[in-house]
Amino acid sequence: MVRTVVAFWSRAGENHVAGSIEWLEVGNTAVAAGIVADVTGGELHEIRQAEPYPDGYRDCVAAAVADFKAQARPALLDEPPALAPGDDLYLAYPCYCGTMPMAVWTFLESCATSGVRIHPLCTNEGSGMGTSEADVRRLCPEAEVLAGLPVTGHEVTESRPVVERWVAESAR
Repeated sequence: MVRTVVAFWSRAGENHVAGSIEWLEVGNTAVAAGIVADVTGGELHEIRQAEPYPDGYRDCVAAAVADFKAQARPALLDEPPALAPGDDLYLAYPCYCGTMPMAVWTFLESCATSGVRIHPLCTNEGSGMGTSEADVRRLCPEAEVLAGLPVTGHEVTESRPVVERWVAESAR
């Protein structure tokens, strides 16, 4: 039986939203992941760092850039879900440093992804997917990485029709 998992890394607190800094009670990527889980019937798995980034936007950016430059692999609080060949992994994350947050790298490197179909979704405020699709392919060479979906963060609550189309296009 094919299993569908929606794994996501998201951050509440101060975020860049349509050109300004705003406080978000729920991160945009968590909202997008919830929509994907609702559309697919998949089970949610939050990727949580053992040491979360600061709530302040500028402090978060500084920490994320430092992790990116160091190619850090932040420790995670939870083990990744057990995946098997044929499973679908919807992977949602914001665009950080032109790719995924480094905790998502940790997650992918600790997942068994051989034969898994990975569907990347990247929330952003204008940077699109960055290099994240190529990075997922490089990190998971034995997985089938399908075309990703960029979702503009400040439009995430209206993204359900786009998500539904994307999910339908990648259906078996």
